[in-house]
Amino acid sequence: MLIITITAFLFVNGYINKSLPKIEGTITLPMLEDEVLVITDEHGIPHIKATSDHDLYIAQGYLQAQNRMFQMELSRRQASGTLSEVVGEAAVNQDKYFRTLGLRRAAEKSYDIYSEENKQVLEWFANGVNAYMEEAIDTNSLPVEFLLMGANPEPWTPIDSLTIGKFMAFDLGGNWERQAFNYDALNRFDEEKAYELFPNYPESKPTIIGEDEIDIAASFEHAVIPHAFNGSNNWVVSGEKTDSGLPLLADDPHLGLATPSIWLQMHLETDDMNVSGVIFAGVPGIILGHNDQIAWGVTNTGPDVQQLYIEKRNPDNPNEYLYEEQWEEATIIDEPIRVKDGETIDYQVVETRNGPIVSEFAEDSGKNTVLSLRWTALDPTTELEAILEINRASNWDEFEKGLEKFLVPAQNFVFASTDGTIAYKANGLIPIYQEGEDALLPLPGWEAEHEWQGYIPFDELPRVVNPDKGFIATANNKIIGEDYPYHISNVWAQPYRFERIAEVLEDTDRLTVEDMQALQMDITNLQAREFVPLFIETLKDVELGSNEERALASLEEWNFMDHVDFEQPLIFHHWLDEMEAILYHDEIPESVMGLFGSRGQTTDELLRKAIKGETSIWIEENGGIESVLKDSLENTIRKLSESYGEDVTTWRWGDFHHVHFDHPLSGIHPVLAYFFNREDPLPVGGSAVTPMAAAYNANTGEVNHGASWRFVIDTSDMNVGYHIVGPGQEGHFRSEWYHDQLDNWVHGEYHVTTLNPEEGKTLQLVPE
Repeated sequence: MLIITITAFLFVNGYINKSLPKIEGTITLPMLEDEVLVITDEHGIPHIKATSDHDLYIAQGYLQAQNRMFQMELSRRQASGTLSEVVGEAAVNQDKYFRTLGLRRAAEKSYDIYSEENKQVLEWFANGVNAYMEEAIDTNSLPVEFLLMGANPEPWTPIDSLTIGKFMAFDLGGNWERQAFNYDALNRFDEEKAYELFPNYPESKPTIIGEDEIDIAASFEHAVIPHAFNGSNNWVVSGEKTDSGLPLLADDPHLGLATPSIWLQMHLETDDMNVSGVIFAGVPGIILGHNDQIAWGVTNTGPDVQQLYIEKRNPDNPNEYLYEEQWEEATIIDEPIRVKDGETIDYQVVETRNGPIVSEFAEDSGKNTVLSLRWTALDPTTELEAILEINRASNWDEFEKGLEKFLVPAQNFVFASTDGTIAYKANGLIPIYQEGEDALLPLPGWEAEHEWQGYIPFDELPRVVNPDKGFIATANNKIIGEDYPYHISNVWAQPYRFERIAEVLEDTDRLTVEDMQALQMDITNLQAREFVPLFIETLKDVELGSNEERALASLEEWNFMDHVDFEQPLIFHHWLDEMEAILYHDEIPESVMGLFGSRGQTTDELLRKAIKGETSIWIEENGGIESVLKDSLENTIRKLSESYGEDVTTWRWGDFHHVHFDHPLSGIHPVLAYFFNREDPLPVGGSAVTPMAAAYNANTGEVNHGASWRFVIDTSDMNVGYHIVGPGQEGHFRSEWYHDQLDNWVHGEYHVTTLNPEEGKTLQLVPE
């Protein structure tokens, strides 16, 4: 038995290790024209040097597949709606949703408008992926996750890469969820009470449209809702305010935190291009980073790029929908869903002139009244062409020219260059609504007047170059004033991250890379700075229990840092959660709460109004502001005492607030969690409203959204960039670079990546 056990262990160990990426020696790739040199530095970053684009993108595809083949497989399946083929029945509803949206159909339409030159780049990249895949299948060295899944990957195609790009537009969200929520609120509550929940109080109060009320909760029960916190920070600082005399740039996009990272860091070099940064696994080029003359970063603009339309279906012909008093035939698309260990589902998607019917999950919901979705990402778009152009840009004019092709998702681009220029542009397709309509509610799909009136012209998108104040910063905050002629959005991020970033940049000169890193890790909570004094003042004459008094005394001494070792952030954030529970949870069903995105903005405004003495129906119906604050504080202290003991001074934010970076297979079995997750959760500071972004599950405290990549560069030395890719660079759990940046992510310890690596492991990719 001992011999058998040892033999089995050695066999399994050998099998697993076979799939480790090869980073030294020689690999023969017959399709190459010349040798490609790959230096993997001490942090696992591949530096690829090729003599031609042909060889460069083949090599990039091969190396991405070596590092992240399983992640690439899951990404294309999730976006394409084919997870059921390998997961089984559990993924059917999710697949139905993504088949309905049609991200892959949109990718196919996009491919048709790509230039032949960029189609060729996609083909070269796919050839590199397939070269790895064929080799791994032939040598039985695919990552162990494929064995656990019980399937081998199909050949990679250019459409797969574009579909992953479309998925990122989905993941960065839209606004249809809030339209659906507003519609439900107007059906559920009196008008004035419903309007208090709207992100903007409507100037001309909208009315419910249509004879049949649509059951929003049932319609979107199985919809996949992107995390509401998907935002980012970025900023650029003029050389007038820096120690080096040239611009600084910082960027930290906030996305889901998991293993492996959503980003893959790479460096690509040919005779006429030298670019470094990060890319999504499965996509060629570098989407964020720098070359030897410019640097750039993005945050999510968050414009209203999605519109729900109420559609009237012909009761005598379910494939016809009303438009301008005529019945129009809808497009019926067959999307059969193959299910592992089950029957193939004959699924059909219905598309009207406005877009796919997305409320069909409710079956009888609304009977002959349903909801369709118009969304910019479902149009043919050319983001990869933009990426490949800006990788080669050498100044702002060339960079901005490349942005003309970056259409979805709309992003806040910041830019810095060695010539001293700093710039900003809110870039992408942003619809123009007819006057009086502002994307707050679903619109009647049977009237042409409610269709979008085109898009904001490229030359009229918000833009700033070399401002007098010496810096530009964005944090998903409101980006335009009231005098801007176009509607951008109703829902912006709470302003606290932006306000803190601007506060630091305004007050400091001779800024350095270290200052930028410190600001990315800043845990100052301006929401608490605003509200804690107001809460304490409101409760000063209210009789409270001894533990509640101690909690308020502690908050009064707080410096408003969401520090891992402080008790105050634990109290404050739970207190806000309990306020929302009192205000909403008895009246808004849980199934609808998921559509109430960015509700913190709404809660803040309700509290401000009530504290100032203005009437708020939601506050008054719960006994007034004193009662809401008192009851929620008592609930908070009771629950925290049950979890952490009676002594308030022993509580710690980090006892609740922690980060793990889960692998997608770790939830299947504890043994897989042991291997794929490895480390215990780490206590971490910050929160969703601090520059050091760390949004968390309110029930478990697990940090699941935050800075997926941190990047800082001083343009006085474009050879050097400072990075954190949490939890690590590699996707293989046996790699030394699998979770090596987990502690770095928590503590803000950056690694240096250069454009001229002098040391590392050397791999040669050679033609046959």
